[in-house]
Amino acid sequence: MKNAFASRNDYPKPYVPLSWLPSLPAFIPHRIRRKLRSRIRSRQSPSTSLSTLESSFSPADTIRSLRAYRWSFYDVQYLILIILGIFSLCIIESPGPIVKTVVATLILLSLILPATRQFFLPFLPVATWLIFFYACGDWRPPIWVRVLPTLENVFYGANISNILSAHKNTFLDIMAWLPYGIIHFGAPVVWCIIWFVCASPGTVPVFAKSFGWMNIIGVLIQLSLPCSPPWYENMYGLAPANYSIKGSPAGLARIDDLFGITLYRPTFTGSPMVFGAFPSLHAGSAVMEALFMSHVFPRLRPVFVVYVLWLWWATMYLSHHYAVDLVGGSLLAGVVFYVAKSKFLPRSQSGKVFRWDYDYKELGEEPNEQGYALADFGSGPHDADDWTVGSSSSISSGSLSPDDDSHSLWEGETLASHSDSEAKR
Repeated sequence: MKNAFASRNDYPKPYVPLSWLPSLPAFIPHRIRRKLRSRIRSRQSPSTSLSTLESSFSPADTIRSLRAYRWSFYDVQYLILIILGIFSLCIIESPGPIVKTVVATLILLSLILPATRQFFLPFLPVATWLIFFYACGDWRPPIWVRVLPTLENVFYGANISNILSAHKNTFLDIMAWLPYGIIHFGAPVVWCIIWFVCASPGTVPVFAKSFGWMNIIGVLIQLSLPCSPPWYENMYGLAPANYSIKGSPAGLARIDDLFGITLYRPTFTGSPMVFGAFPSLHAGSAVMEALFMSHVFPRLRPVFVVYVLWLWWATMYLSHHYAVDLVGGSLLAGVVFYVAKSKFLPRSQSGKVFRWDYDYKELGEEPNEQGYALADFGSGPHDADDWTVGSSSSISSGSLSPDDDSHSLWEGETLASHSDSEAKR
């Protein structure tokens, strides 16, 4: 006779889609590892796959997703990126064709495999910008030397960069070097890790695309309107410039001397963009990061404002940018951010601390939010598009219906391996 008291093994265990969660390092005590796993699983809703990751390495899944994908106007961006990337690879003289072929093959392979596509497709604008930046040395329109100093005096009555850099000492050098030469390059990666854990699923891909397109537009402006930076005025006055002049590390040369390294001198003298003062992409990047961080953590907005002002001061103290350059870069970042926010950026939801807390996402501005109306070109429901993250129910500002699954599978920013419809079957 079977025991009347059923053991716990007689009941099936509930399925929780956390197969993507890697094993925690062995050096963490077992009791702590168990508590961490239990806490994450308790936050994960079994009925949603919004926060799960794609784990397939089958190109057949990509082909199936492409067949089911509903193309939209926003997909034109991929055509532009492809044309710009191929053009940039063709005109770069170094490295040679073998390295270029390897790079192109790796990019194509990362887009074919679903597990890598979900990360690389949002990163594609950033990769295109980097390739385009290093290929821009062959385009050489006339250089504007007097425009920025004139605008500086018209708008502010003085050359603020020269005023701030007039008094130098080691402490100020280090304080300027930290945001301009260190934090600027590592901050985007750190922010993305924080957003991936603590923000609504989809925030990281929208930032990656916004960041990449802001820099692409900025480089296009710098190529079309090359302007000399403050260090050129300090070295050559307002004499006409030509492309035989090498770049200068300006104030960062003192950092090389201070630490006895040769880092910034060869980097800036070998830069393909010597006369790219306007707009300042250092300022644009800082403002873009501050806007996204303020969107996710609104209570910390004063901290991010201080960081932006810190970097602004550093760029002028080191004689790399005029104040008008900072305004131009910041305006560019603001326009890109608010367009992304009004159409694509998931909203934070009260009471949600980690990405595993989200069962659905809401895109764009809130219905009762009046700000940035100029960025909202449509009066009807916001359709899900290539900026949308996750293939589970995304609720836009004008619609209460979930996204169509066939529209989300191909999107590289998708962080879900199954749709809600599949999870509910």
